[in-house]
Amino acid sequence: MNFIIFDLEATCWEGKPPNMVQETIEIGAVRINPYGEVEDTFNRFIRPVINPFLSYFCRQLTHIEQEYINRASAFPDVADEFQEWSGVFDDEDYLLCSWGSFDKKLLVQDCILHKLDYDWTAHHINLKRQYQELKRLHRSRGLKAAVNSEGFEFTGSHHRGIDDAKNLAKIFVKYLDEWKY
Repeated sequence: MNFIIFDLEATCWEGKPPNMVQETIEIGAVRINPYGEVEDTFNRFIRPVINPFLSYFCRQLTHIEQEYINRASAFPDVADEFQEWSGVFDDEDYLLCSWGSFDKKLLVQDCILHKLDYDWTAHHINLKRQYQELKRLHRSRGLKAAVNSEGFEFTGSHHRGIDDAKNLAKIFVKYLDEWKY
């Protein structure tokens, strides 16, 4: 079983104006084997098609520069690479794991936008919800707060896909035998 700990960053605007469709601009992921060992990482930027220019708010939040996006591949190419890296095409057992439901919903939305199959996204668990149950919290915690509460240092930049995925992997490995799937 490959556990794919992933985080997406998306186009965004301050206050999320109506009619603005979010698209993935970064996929960051960590592949963990059944023994809790990190096997590999994946990090790609994606060029959005509906709103190809990042807002000032988005650039400040994610630390993703417009030039990274301009040089990036389109979603279909990156989604194909991500699935291959995850083991989807090799019929390997895999489980997509994200902090919350947003990342899976955005993957599905982008697959629909680009007329791609999204059945592969069904193998997913919401670690944020399970963490809340595991820790018996009344309210869910943000990723950074959860990482810090576990005694880990949050490394890298919050709201960068690869850094968020690496930090989430710390929590995932700590509770490796506790997750339900």
